[in-house]
Amino acid sequence: MADRMWGAEPYWGLGPEWDPDWVLTDRQKELRATIIELCEREMRANAKRFDDTLEYPRRNLELLGEHGFLALTVPEEYGGLGENHVAYAMVCETIARYGCASTAMCYVMHMGAVNAIMLRPTEFLIDKYIRPLNSGKIGTLSYSDPETGSHFWYPISSGAERTDGGFNVRKKASWTTSAGFADFYVVQTTSPDFSWYDDLSVFVVDKEDAQARPELWDALGLRGNQSGSLNIAGFVPESQIIGPVGDGAASNDESVDPWFLIGSSSVWNGIALGAIDITKRHTTRKKHVDVGLRVCDYPTIQDYVGECVMDTNAKRLFTYSVAQGCDRVTDNNTRALGPGEFARADLLHWLWQIKFEAAKNVANVCDKMLHACGGSGYKRDMELERYLRDGKAGWVMGPTNEVLRQFVGKAVLLGFESLDYWNQAVNQRAIDNEVKKLDAKAKRALAERLLTEADDDEAKGAKGTVKSAS
Repeated sequence: MADRMWGAEPYWGLGPEWDPDWVLTDRQKELRATIIELCEREMRANAKRFDDTLEYPRRNLELLGEHGFLALTVPEEYGGLGENHVAYAMVCETIARYGCASTAMCYVMHMGAVNAIMLRPTEFLIDKYIRPLNSGKIGTLSYSDPETGSHFWYPISSGAERTDGGFNVRKKASWTTSAGFADFYVVQTTSPDFSWYDDLSVFVVDKEDAQARPELWDALGLRGNQSGSLNIAGFVPESQIIGPVGDGAASNDESVDPWFLIGSSSVWNGIALGAIDITKRHTTRKKHVDVGLRVCDYPTIQDYVGECVMDTNAKRLFTYSVAQGCDRVTDNNTRALGPGEFARADLLHWLWQIKFEAAKNVANVCDKMLHACGGSGYKRDMELERYLRDGKAGWVMGPTNEVLRQFVGKAVLLGFESLDYWNQAVNQRAIDNEVKKLDAKAKRALAERLLTEADDDEAKGAKGTVKSAS
């Protein structure tokens, strides 16, 4: 197998024999080679500057745009590369591994915004936001909420009201990658006249209509991605709603979550690979003169690296396999889905798993590679410490790993209906358990309070939110 090149020299990290290239087409391998060349030529060097100065990685994103990657999954008829979910996973992984993790995360959010538009495309949206992508137009998602944290699907601090020609949209976001730098924002709010938080709508908002405070951004890792707060309060024309009113939950399940979870999982896998690459370079070159051994000659170091390679490739193949599943159900990312039609959404429980596993693995791998490199790995000039800091974001990025493992555990044990995203199901067992603790006087007081509240609700015409009691 031919060496992978890094400029004029063979690449100093893991060789191509450790890549599962059977999942890629010949064209996708060529795309990967282009990204590696861009990383060697400029993107990796830029990563250090972005980390040092908190500079937004626009230059790296512009480089990707010049080669079509900002429209990777967009059909060729709209100026894109027409690629699929596997290609997307490969691109995210490659940027994070060889180039810049901050750039990779900005890219994930950009492609999430692009694919949210492409789920419900209109001629206007395509002409305004999709065709200009290769000129460097950058988008992002804004789905978080300061009141609900990693439960980002529950936008309490948002809303939209109908007005002449469009909507007055309110959106407060606690975390928005590329905040203040993106050219457009895809945002989720409650719908006009919503009855509960499962009634959501999606809008695309232009840069000039969004307010951010990028000067406040300072973080442990992914320091270039400018994931700060965002505030939107103003008019959005009818032409800039994505899909029909009330389509937000479907858009989230069918597009936003799947693309984000594949992309972010691939970023964590790429960071893990990058840490192993750096460790190989250091341990094969560093020699202990007193015993005549290189660091890589010690069995402990070999054990560390061997286990981390196997663990990381397991997560990579898991991610690629789920990406292949998304390709299969969408006819290789060509199937047009109307409101009420689902494909990727049926794989959500698999997508949760790949994010959990990739984020869990990258933290462990970066720690182990630091141990393997010893004190040298702690120094900034080796880059390993940046990969370690960047990888720490995986676990806490919403949906957090705590949320995901509970989702999976509850779905396995109690069924998918038990997940109750919007807090609508009544836990009758918990109610019965608490009520039985009350004496007769307390029960009467509770009953009187509930009857008063019920009378008030009826007078106001309030709608209940209960979907089931179990």
